[in-house]
Amino acid sequence: MYDVIIIGGGPSGLMASIAAASRNQKVLLIEKGKKLGKKLIISGGGRCNVTNRLPLDEIVKNIPGNGRFLHSPFSVFNNEDIISFFEGLGVALKEEDHGRMFPVSNRAQDVADAMFREMDRLGVTVLLDSPVKKLLMTDDKVTGVRLHSGDEYTSKAIVVAVGGKAVPQTGSTGDGYPWAEKAGHTVTDLYPTEVPLLSKEPFIISRDLQGLALRDVAVSVLNKKGKVLVTHQMDMLFTHFGLSGPAVLRCSQYVVKEMKKTGGAPVEMRINSMPDENAESAFQLLFKMMKDEPKKSVKNVWKSLAQERWLLFLLQRAGIDPAITGAELASDKVRAMAAQLTAFTMDVTGTQPIEKAFVTGGGVSIKEIEPKTMASRKKPGLYFCGEILDIHGYTGGYNITSALVTGNVAGRSAAEFAKQI
Repeated sequence: MYDVIIIGGGPSGLMASIAAASRNQKVLLIEKGKKLGKKLIISGGGRCNVTNRLPLDEIVKNIPGNGRFLHSPFSVFNNEDIISFFEGLGVALKEEDHGRMFPVSNRAQDVADAMFREMDRLGVTVLLDSPVKKLLMTDDKVTGVRLHSGDEYTSKAIVVAVGGKAVPQTGSTGDGYPWAEKAGHTVTDLYPTEVPLLSKEPFIISRDLQGLALRDVAVSVLNKKGKVLVTHQMDMLFTHFGLSGPAVLRCSQYVVKEMKKTGGAPVEMRINSMPDENAESAFQLLFKMMKDEPKKSVKNVWKSLAQERWLLFLLQRAGIDPAITGAELASDKVRAMAAQLTAFTMDVTGTQPIEKAFVTGGGVSIKEIEPKTMASRKKPGLYFCGEILDIHGYTGGYNITSALVTGNVAGRSAAEFAKQI
């Protein structure tokens, strides 16, 4: 008999086990894979972006999928507490751009090892290679779990921390959704977020721009009426299948939602390579540069405005010979080029599948979760944390913040619940 059983050895499950065990409860952590912390170890490109140091309101803004729900859990345990937690375990952290926090060593393994050592110190029992088949429960409470092997373990409280459906090679293959439904929970539609986009534009199919990275451009998603749904100014990348890179990943969930609304019609994306300019101000700038050096080819006059490969592509789109001089170029052509630079548009036709996404959208409905404790409102003794919940953020330390915060709150609440039984 255990006090608390935690299912899932990812960031939120590890944190939940430490939070529960540090309250003197007998804790069992069950992981279906052969090792713990797989998602932690590959996160942040193997460097592990453990949290983000921005103010809490900013963090919530960067979690467009139900981030507001986190205000309550943050009042119990927040991003600064995550930083103190890891520094207390001997992992020195440093702050990088946009508030992202990394271990000074740049090694995600160091973050994972510190958590494993703390679990050992607190006496957490770990079962590896042990997939859970079902939660055991009566009408009025949870009583334990049954493994696929047939073994059963009983407990007073259970924390489900099995992740979503994204990055399945780490073990998150959606196992927890049917358990949640069995316990009376609603699981909202699942969809990929933070996912590369697909396009059938001729220049994508012909791979003209494959491998071209654009730096610090403004990428927008438009609805079918041409209204901007969202804009992200970051780097992006053209690929052999469509678009990727940070700005595109952040836009991807808006593409998914717009396609749901329109029955799968292609969605228009707009790229502004000169985010500080609009079509008119860009035209004035291009025109002035051209007039200042009328004998030079426009390709050379404008080369400071964009990478050569992108500039040549846009010149072609605007119907301009790159070798023509400024003195020979009609002003309507300059306008056409300004439009390409500030509002290049293309259609995307969908996203890569959820298995290729970084984050799962949708999940266990947060309306049925008590935000201060992460307790199920449907079944006493049952707690949820991490990506199985209908909460998703942008990449940049926001999803792991949500996982570690909800994990800590679920672990401590499950321990308090178990003590009272």
